[in-house]
Amino acid sequence: MFAESARGLLGLVAGHRRRIAVAVALTLGGSALGLAQPLLVREIVEATGAGRPLAVLVTVLVALFAAQAVVQAVASYLLARAGEHIVLGIRLNLIHHLLRLSMPCHDRYRTGDLISRAGTDSFALRRVVADGCADAVTGVAGLAGAVAVLIWLDPVLFLVVAVLVATGLTTLVPVMRGLGAAAHAGQQAVGEMAGDLDRALSALRTVRASGAEQREAERIGARARTAFEQGLRTARLNAAVGPAGHLAVDGSFLTVLLVGGVRVSTGQSTLADLVAFLLYITYLAVPISSVFQALSAVQESGGALRRINEVLALPVEADTPPPVIAARRPEPAPMLEFRDVRFGYDPGRPVLRGVSFRLPERGHIALVGGSGAGKSTIFALAERFYDPDSGEILLGGADVRTLRRSACRAMIGLVEQHSPVFHGTLRENLTYAAPDAPDHEIDRVLRLANLDDLVRRLPDGTDSPLGDRGVRLSGGQRQRIAVARALLTRPALLLMDEPTAHLDPDNEQALRRAVAQVARHCALLVAAHRFSTVRDADQVVVLDEGRVVAVGDHEELLTRSPYYRRLARAGARG
Repeated sequence: MFAESARGLLGLVAGHRRRIAVAVALTLGGSALGLAQPLLVREIVEATGAGRPLAVLVTVLVALFAAQAVVQAVASYLLARAGEHIVLGIRLNLIHHLLRLSMPCHDRYRTGDLISRAGTDSFALRRVVADGCADAVTGVAGLAGAVAVLIWLDPVLFLVVAVLVATGLTTLVPVMRGLGAAAHAGQQAVGEMAGDLDRALSALRTVRASGAEQREAERIGARARTAFEQGLRTARLNAAVGPAGHLAVDGSFLTVLLVGGVRVSTGQSTLADLVAFLLYITYLAVPISSVFQALSAVQESGGALRRINEVLALPVEADTPPPVIAARRPEPAPMLEFRDVRFGYDPGRPVLRGVSFRLPERGHIALVGGSGAGKSTIFALAERFYDPDSGEILLGGADVRTLRRSACRAMIGLVEQHSPVFHGTLRENLTYAAPDAPDHEIDRVLRLANLDDLVRRLPDGTDSPLGDRGVRLSGGQRQRIAVARALLTRPALLLMDEPTAHLDPDNEQALRRAVAQVARHCALLVAAHRFSTVRDADQVVVLDEGRVVAVGDHEELLTRSPYYRRLARAGARG
């Protein structure tokens, strides 16, 4: 597990080698300055015994202290800066990837958990990259230099120190393993907590209306307590890392003081060498502690790195068409055509069972059917959120598989059933798909969607904020904003999923007039339950359990389709 984490972190560092190389060089320089100081102290001790002047040696020692402090400060800043660049790169990569994940992946993962991976998990990597990297570089460099000088000063005493430090390292092996498991479990718990919190906050009014605040607090609190417990476990294990290094050094110091004193008394070593050796042992405390902390950081980051890599390994939508032969273009080509399309979200559970219909370049077709008949699925396939299991979907006479997804979506406007409104102003929401739209185009869609009265009531007109998810708007207002947003792009094909579901009679009538006007300029496909909307369609496609069971206009279907008559009677009662 440690090797896997280390390899992953080295991969992150690979793109920043130049910055890190400069920081490492400065770190090595700082370590060299620090390593020179005990040797200079030895010279001062010997000079004192010989009665030589000390002014120059003391001045040089002070200069070494100052130079080391400056060099190490610059090196630490450069390493921290490189760490921040790496974390920024991870976050940008995650953002780019999450926004382009295939829809089946979004269906499997919770939104809050994905957000947690981009936020909390990427922040967890900051410690190992910014701080752990600095600890590793300074620790290894300082340790290597100190070891070299210790061997040169007294190989026998060095062997004593090496045995004690190796013993300390051995005791930390199980601690390191536990750290990785605890950190991963904690990050998983934080992700689950974020998912549950997103679930509750996105339906907060329903939560409060249902009196479910306490139940949700207990559910989310359980996740928080799990994260707390794993955090405590990580803290307990981490608490053993630093002291282990210090104990190894302290034990080495006492042992060397005892053994070294004996060697000095027997003439096998000099007092100056023993003083220098003891100083180097005290210098070992920092690099050994740094190495231990770096190992701890790598283990802790392993869980976050695995969770991030898990997301980055998920497939994204391909925006390049595969080598498929373009479909024949009939004359005249319909704007949208489904040919024997079959599709299911899960294997063995089909939603569409051989759906076929045609939508001309101008005109209005309504999709009618009970809940679960496949109306919204047809929209999702037309927008290429999913690809059919079999059959063909043609857009403008061309098989959609021969077109880029972005090119398909540029031709289509979508009004979703739940009409999402983004945090921001009315203008920002209207121009979401057309950010450079001129004011006269915005005014046009405001009139078409009957939003003029709303604009007059807002304090700053179209520049008024709408609140998170449009919380300050009614359901009908949100729906009309979604309609206006889709119309602003002047799409060749407009998909409207239950466009009048939340409208009062006056606004429904206004929208029906707008729909009739839009149908003169583009192809319009409407999924509808209200038969006041269905009556306006040029043609009605009737769906039942994923199959097209009837096609015709409203009056014709009332005459010859018993299933349609039942739907119409139910719609009239509703």
